[in-house]
Amino acid sequence: MPEHRYAQSLEEMANFDDILSMSGLEFMQAIIDGDLPGAPIGKTMGFLPTHAEHGSVTFEGAPEFGVLNPIRTVHGGWYGTVLDSCMACAVQSTLAVGQIYTTLEYKINILRSIPVGMKVRAVGKVQHVGRSTGIANGEIRGIEDGKLYATGSTTCIVMAGPKR
Repeated sequence: MPEHRYAQSLEEMANFDDILSMSGLEFMQAIIDGDLPGAPIGKTMGFLPTHAEHGSVTFEGAPEFGVLNPIRTVHGGWYGTVLDSCMACAVQSTLAVGQIYTTLEYKINILRSIPVGMKVRAVGKVQHVGRSTGIANGEIRGIEDGKLYATGSTTCIVMAGPKR
């Protein structure tokens, strides 16, 4: 598996010309393959994309000390960020060359606390993508124990990319 890298500056991130020249699946695969750097949020939050196919994207990671809330548990924002990433990228994996998306809304349900440092897998799966919206569901499961830790759903706006 190639070495994953994260963008360290805006200049390192893919520009719109690059993004719009690929299908959404090609773009995700380029990040997973290390041809393009991943988003810096992944480094900040401790996760990365590991697999993409049409309609499904997987992220893996582990919450670390920096994402704890005042009561010593993983902050709900960590669950939300990982789920938003895998679900929205699942929608992206269905997009044609020249299309982009953004999250309109998402919802999460936290079922149990993830211990600090525990490796998890978050899988987003598309339910529907049309001309203007995409809907996906996601779940976070422990890699070793297989337990379900959280679920989510999202609605994304699908649109033509900016004209260059």
